[in-house]
Amino acid sequence: IPTMATTFLFSDTMGLIITNTGGKSKQGSASATCAIILTVMPEVANLATRIKKQLPKELIEFLWLAGELAQRRGQNLYLVGGVVRDLLLGRENFDLDLVVEGDAIALARELAEGKQCQLTTHHRFGTAKLCWNGWSADIATARAETYAKACALPTVNPSTIRDDLFRRDFTINAMAVELNPGLYGQLLDLYGGLADLEGKLVRVLHDRSFIDDATRIWRAIRYEQRLNFQLEPRTLELVKRDAGYLKKVSGDRIRHELELIYKEEYPEKALCRAGELGVLRQLHPKLKADGWLSTKYEQARQWNSPGIPSLGLYLALLVYRMGPDDVEEIITLLRLRKSTTRTLRDTIDLKNSLGRLASTQITASQVYTLLIAYATEAVVANVIAGEMPPAVPHLTEFLEKLRYIRPALSGEDLKRLGVAQGPEIKDKLHRLLEARLEGEVVTKRDEEALVRNWLVGKDG
Repeated sequence: IPTMATTFLFSDTMGLIITNTGGKSKQGSASATCAIILTVMPEVANLATRIKKQLPKELIEFLWLAGELAQRRGQNLYLVGGVVRDLLLGRENFDLDLVVEGDAIALARELAEGKQCQLTTHHRFGTAKLCWNGWSADIATARAETYAKACALPTVNPSTIRDDLFRRDFTINAMAVELNPGLYGQLLDLYGGLADLEGKLVRVLHDRSFIDDATRIWRAIRYEQRLNFQLEPRTLELVKRDAGYLKKVSGDRIRHELELIYKEEYPEKALCRAGELGVLRQLHPKLKADGWLSTKYEQARQWNSPGIPSLGLYLALLVYRMGPDDVEEIITLLRLRKSTTRTLRDTIDLKNSLGRLASTQITASQVYTLLIAYATEAVVANVIAGEMPPAVPHLTEFLEKLRYIRPALSGEDLKRLGVAQGPEIKDKLHRLLEARLEGEVVTKRDEEALVRNWLVGKDG
């Protein structure tokens, strides 16, 4: 290929690959990264065996049917994206993304005929989603994207699989598998994804990738840390160069990327890496991800085991060392849900009230009264943070015991005992709760005796 600068890469699992390194391309051009497979060993060139081994039978049957229907319609259908990457890596991934060189919505409707499934279509984007028996598949028309300005939403036009793969974020996510009969399982790798999987590299497809969509910076870090890869050197330079473009991205889109990071097994790895690269400060200059945060996140997982920490708890620990005004800026930027917003605000407010809980003279009922109005996760965050050690036992006692204590008697029981209906019922229930918290009563009979004493004027 005389017009290309070529690099020959040998691999005992991939065979010979020729990669175009763009010897004559200018920085930022579409030809900056391209790969053509000349010879690849059969088990890598065709993924049919891996599909059979790694995907559930019901999904395999769906892929066969979809390929046959596309063939009848004279269209080419492909499995694309992360599922292809994970097939090659041997990782579990059942999220099916299909691309058709043709009408995706019409194909999806035909697939849905005679099946008990839910079909959702988006005509503006030429996409459809099928959901059945707990499974789902996204089907999209192959398309090209153009960006009118930095970080704007793209203009989408129907196109070919080549253009569809080129619009993707990283080479390792820009591979496809043929689904049409006769070609089923054949791997299509136009941009060097195989070589980058072998090299454990996260690489963008062109130099304007982060300018077009700066959220790819967060994704690059997430994939790097999840897969234990490295940012390819030029991609690393671009992350540092273009991190400022994150300021142009809406808070909703940034929040979505953070939510994906917090679904990772160890989200602190991506956050610490974002801190190293100057990406985290684009969210807020006072945010820190360091050894302290890593330790607290591990403690949060232990606290929630066998479950996983909520987004609210993770974020509460992330912002714990910030002031109230700074936390409000993050809440506003990310447009957090009400429950998450409450957790963050309560966490900081409680942190500033810990002195009252540090007293050795505080009673159980006083601890209860101070903490009951706070979101539970805000109390947990303060236990894990350990800002004021003398307060931690009281916080822990509230979480493990006090918050579950209730009077045995109900309002109806009090009326039966002779308490007048109205505000007095509420008052007596509150006093019964205090008595329970302080250990003055233990059984329902104890409570009845106490109420009777109040009614005859003893301590009442």
